[in-house]
Amino acid sequence: MGNRLRGRLDALRELIALSRSRLDGRTLEAAGRVLEVADERNRLSGEHTVVAIAGATGSGKSSLFNALAGANRSQVGPRRPTTAEPVACVWPGGRPGAEGLLHRLGVPAHRRHLPADGGSELRGLILIDLPDHDSSATEHRAQVDRMLELVDAVIWVVDPEKYADAVLHERYLRPLAGYAEVMFVVLNQVDRLPGDAADQVVDDLRRLLDEDGLALGEHGEPGAAVHALSAATGRGVAELREALGQFVAERGAADRRLAADVDAAAERLRSVYVARSRVGLTERAREEFDDRLAEAVGAAATGCAVERDWLRHAERACGSPWARMRMRGWRGRPGRRGRLGRAAGAAETGTGRGGGAGTTPGGGGAGDSATDCRAAARPVVEQAVRSVAGEAARGLPAPWAQAVREAAERGAHGLPEALDTVAADAEESLRGGPVVKPRWWTVAAALQGLLSVLQVVGVLWLLGAITGVGGATAWVTGLLPAIVGSLGGPALSWMCRVVARGPARRYGQDAERRLRSAAAGCGRAQVLEPVAAELLRYREVREQYAVASGA
Repeated sequence: MGNRLRGRLDALRELIALSRSRLDGRTLEAAGRVLEVADERNRLSGEHTVVAIAGATGSGKSSLFNALAGANRSQVGPRRPTTAEPVACVWPGGRPGAEGLLHRLGVPAHRRHLPADGGSELRGLILIDLPDHDSSATEHRAQVDRMLELVDAVIWVVDPEKYADAVLHERYLRPLAGYAEVMFVVLNQVDRLPGDAADQVVDDLRRLLDEDGLALGEHGEPGAAVHALSAATGRGVAELREALGQFVAERGAADRRLAADVDAAAERLRSVYVARSRVGLTERAREEFDDRLAEAVGAAATGCAVERDWLRHAERACGSPWARMRMRGWRGRPGRRGRLGRAAGAAETGTGRGGGAGTTPGGGGAGDSATDCRAAARPVVEQAVRSVAGEAARGLPAPWAQAVREAAERGAHGLPEALDTVAADAEESLRGGPVVKPRWWTVAAALQGLLSVLQVVGVLWLLGAITGVGGATAWVTGLLPAIVGSLGGPALSWMCRVVARGPARRYGQDAERRLRSAAAGCGRAQVLEPVAAELLRYREVREQYAVASGA
């Protein structure tokens, strides 16, 4: 067996092993049978070539068998069918091994013969005379079909009356067109045709074979050889004998036959391995999947809430002592929402950065609202999974597309819960505002304290002036610090709010990015990686199929 054929068989074997969990047994049955036949043939003699003579009733195949054997080894007579059991004629090869091949074919010992003259030019040939393929006996037809799957080559014998028989062409020649390189087509009984009628019949036979898709070996091209002869008169038998001798001497018929078997198996499997278009998840599909998961966990709304929360912390840290006292009193009122609770409310109404309509973990009195939002986002998750699975399965053969969808569905079972956990973790990590507070907050708070002191001192000084404590110009001295303290505090608060917008936006964007990344990580682990594993398996089997098919 040649290295290329061995590589194709190994690829076919690997292909079947990788596909057993994806394809049903009936789809792979024929390919498995090819491997069994190849293993059986490889264990037997490679020095012998098994050639069967097949034909219809009355075509003269037994007469041709006897002509090639040089003696009457197969019964010939007017009774139909004449050949009830296969008959073998064995030209001894350089090494023993014919017995194993004949046993595999099921040729009885009493039907095995030697040629009359030894026939050194046909050394290594095992010639089998088969029963009629159109026999009225069902067991004869079954025997022909069985042996045609096991022999290395076939000589199809036709006669001028039935060379266009539909049974021959539709049941055998057309389905076996891929085996043209191990096939001979012989027009027998040309002695019955007058003048140039034999040439006309041969031309018509070639036309029919071409319509069957059977490649003809002409001009040095590989294909079936067509011969015209008369087994009764011996005309053309020598030419066939010479061609057959050259064919046997090459010792390549068994490999070519097995290669044709692999070609046929690969063609039958083509629809379940060859994609209609380029397959795989595009970057755009991955990004859309990540976007939907980010929407499901309310990443945009969370970023908006965190930005507002950062601004509130900045306002409280940089505001005057009087403003901080007012804010503490406002936050202490019963029924007020927590920081992220307000974000959940914004998510419910569709507000937030970029118009995001997702959910955000709630805090304080809004926890139930956030939970409701996450529950409402489950359809978003399911739709995201369906979309990415459909995109990944696009163009794949049906069994592999189904495997991709099933992998995505299995991962989707725990995805909403995983996203809920991610959202809850984000809520927990964002509680209490920024972990590291900017230094300028401390500076602004110190300035606010100083301005408040000036304001208090100025007011007290003015009160003293009003009550007569101090000189006549005491009110002028107290007016300046009172004005500076009263106007400077709000002005400083306004400036701090303006300055805080940029850092607050960046802080919110960073929170949104982290939550989005965490949600994408869940989707990748739960859905994208199983889908990628199925696509990788398909690529592996597709590569093995390419080798097995000889591409």
